[in-house]
Amino acid sequence: MAEPPRVAVAASGGRDSTALLHCTLSASRLLGVQVFALHVHHGLLPQADDWLAHVRSQARRWGAGFDSRRLAGRPAKGESVEAWARRGRYAALADMAVAAGCTLVLLAHHRRDQAETVLLQALRGAGAAGLAAMPRSARRDGLTWARPWLEQPREAVEAYVRRHRLRYVDDPGNEGSDYTRSRLRAQVWPVLAAAFPAAETGLRHTAERAADERALLDEVAAADLAAACEGPALRRDALCALSPARRRNLLRHWLRTTLPLPAPETLVRRLADELPATLHARWPAPAGELALRRGRLVWHAGPPPAGAGSAQHAGAAAAPGPRQPAA
Repeated sequence: MAEPPRVAVAASGGRDSTALLHCTLSASRLLGVQVFALHVHHGLLPQADDWLAHVRSQARRWGAGFDSRRLAGRPAKGESVEAWARRGRYAALADMAVAAGCTLVLLAHHRRDQAETVLLQALRGAGAAGLAAMPRSARRDGLTWARPWLEQPREAVEAYVRRHRLRYVDDPGNEGSDYTRSRLRAQVWPVLAAAFPAAETGLRHTAERAADERALLDEVAAADLAAACEGPALRRDALCALSPARRRNLLRHWLRTTLPLPAPETLVRRLADELPATLHARWPAPAGELALRRGRLVWHAGPPPAGAGSAQHAGAAAAPGPRQPAA
């Protein structure tokens, strides 16, 4: 007899994920699906042990499978705690989902979460990729990640919790001022919503349009890359033949798929501006450097050579820019 399909729910113990776990289990009884509650212990707050015990007890009482992981280490000096926790959380969820034999992981983000993400990305100067915020579903690491409540208002989730009298835990970090999102949630959102009642819906539409725009930009970049790519390198002549906007778009796409770390927008714009006037040069880049030689732009891993960290130029003497290599 075939094993029943398995679905994982990311369960923090908070209101939203508690409601999603309960709702998924209710539906699973009719569909013959086995549900697993996956919990990540971030090790950042003293209450985390209690949250773990709460989710484990609740999952077992409701008839769900359960697994948990505790994140190891701490954020590096200068690293965002939020970014460190998010990266570790998704890695842990993926590991647990695969171990449980699940191919679908459900996340409890709702429309307010999406609106907050759009605002945060806009404040960071993000383009279409960032403003697209969280996708309703995505395929990654052999798993499908889905947010079935992304178009639902927070009030609908709160109503579900009240109706079913669900017990959940409160994370004090959600309403505090230590983290960027919590500051936005506690200090900015109430004022914004009072002044613009339709802000949540409008920002969701912004995310949807940005997702379409990103898809189109990626299609254009893929076509341009096919003409400009030569192995791991970009041909300078093909890149410079593009309009400035398409040149920057191609560079963003190529850097995103080539570098191990995100490239700052300042690097994208420097390259787009300086390449047409440069024949041989080097640019400091994340985890290495970019080098232009014989009309080919390539990335080399490793620390940049001594003196390559400043914004010096080569090739066209009139323009500021990258470092000229030694003769």
